[in-house]
Amino acid sequence: MDRNDPLRRRTIALVGLMGVGKSSVGRRLANALDLPFRDADAEVEAAAGRSISDIFADLGELAFREGERRVVARLLDQPPHVLATGGGAFMNDQTRELIKSQAISVWLKADLEVLARRVSRKDTRPLLAGKDPIDVLKEQAAARYPIYGQADVIVETGDAAHYVTVDQVMQAITAFLETHAQ
Repeated sequence: MDRNDPLRRRTIALVGLMGVGKSSVGRRLANALDLPFRDADAEVEAAAGRSISDIFADLGELAFREGERRVVARLLDQPPHVLATGGGAFMNDQTRELIKSQAISVWLKADLEVLARRVSRKDTRPLLAGKDPIDVLKEQAAARYPIYGQADVIVETGDAAHYVTVDQVMQAITAFLETHAQ
């Protein structure tokens, strides 16, 4: 891929609810664009030396969000890459402003029933502990969708294969870049 391709000039930050595919789509998008991939959750775990579940259990969500903000800020200072953010990262005013000023933000959006099915496959999500996934997702959607709507690009992913979503994201970013001078 051409190093001067407009899709490769800025970091692409994926935002959205848990289970929407930020990490799995992000890896494939990074590969398609020949860019590095960064997963904010994995970077938070590495920085803290413990799992997100442990951070939530031992320190609480506020401590996690502060660490997440610092990690995202550090990642955005790096050369262009594809960044999968945690589902709540874009909710933080400072993190959102950093992403909006230093990256192209892409909201991956899917039907809540699809997301509930996906997130029910693993029990590693602290915000779901002991709760019905669809109830949690509905609550998060009500709170987060107005904020996610501030993303530069919105891609309705449906239940499509990841490569289809990658193509949709690349087309949506290209259209965004054509209408917004860099």
